[in-house]
Amino acid sequence: MKTLATPILSIMLATDSCSLLAQEQESPARASISREASRAVTVTQGGDTRFTGTARITSLFTANTPSRVTGGQVTFEPGARTAWHTHPVGQTLIVTAGTGRIQFWGGVIQEIRTGDVVSIPPATKHWHGASPGTSMTHIAIQEQVKGKTAEWFEKVTDEQYGITASATPTPDKNSRAQQLFGEIAPKFAELTDNVLYADVWERPELSKRDRSLVTVSALIALNRPDQLRSHLELASKNGLTREELVETITHLAFYSGWPSSVSAATIAKEVLQPK
Repeated sequence: MKTLATPILSIMLATDSCSLLAQEQESPARASISREASRAVTVTQGGDTRFTGTARITSLFTANTPSRVTGGQVTFEPGARTAWHTHPVGQTLIVTAGTGRIQFWGGVIQEIRTGDVVSIPPATKHWHGASPGTSMTHIAIQEQVKGKTAEWFEKVTDEQYGITASATPTPDKNSRAQQLFGEIAPKFAELTDNVLYADVWERPELSKRDRSLVTVSALIALNRPDQLRSHLELASKNGLTREELVETITHLAFYSGWPSSVSAATIAKEVLQPK
């Protein structure tokens, strides 16, 4: 009996080992996933030598040896831009929202828009940022050399950026507020232009993207279709995607009521047509 049991046990052990080996071979390694909520966001302030204006910088991934590649997402408020700088082995920019500008040293300013991919050669002095009236978001991908991805130089002046130093700001007589009710309520239109948009919307504590999200959410909840239409357009200019705005409408249906989101979805269908 012992003689018969020994080979049977050996066969069973060999079968189990083969089964475990097969399972190990069939089970791929688990991917490393970075969740959005876990990423640190840096907001530039006036004293930052690398930027002019307000920019939100999110590190997407760092170099993982042997790779030297790093990536980040930057959202520039209107008028914000980098200082002049270079990258040791170049950089790739993928514009994901808004309209911006880029300029190589000695070259002309070029406009960059959503969907554009910009290739910056190694050691080429340049700057990039948002346009004067629209925010811009891009993903930046570059490689490290001795732990360094960029060398920074002087800030971009208003003249280099394309703003005439002698220009004196004047009230916009063709603003939306002036068009809608400037004739009947001039002081209200003035407060709308100078306090709401020129002051509150320019405060750095919230980005224009976040202010648009707050405003759109409030207008949906209050069921204000006339105002929602223009603010959906503004939200798109401020970096909110079509998908994000539609998801906001869907989410608010459970909090502000189905009819409010139905009205908002109808307007969004008209305003947020794919381009």
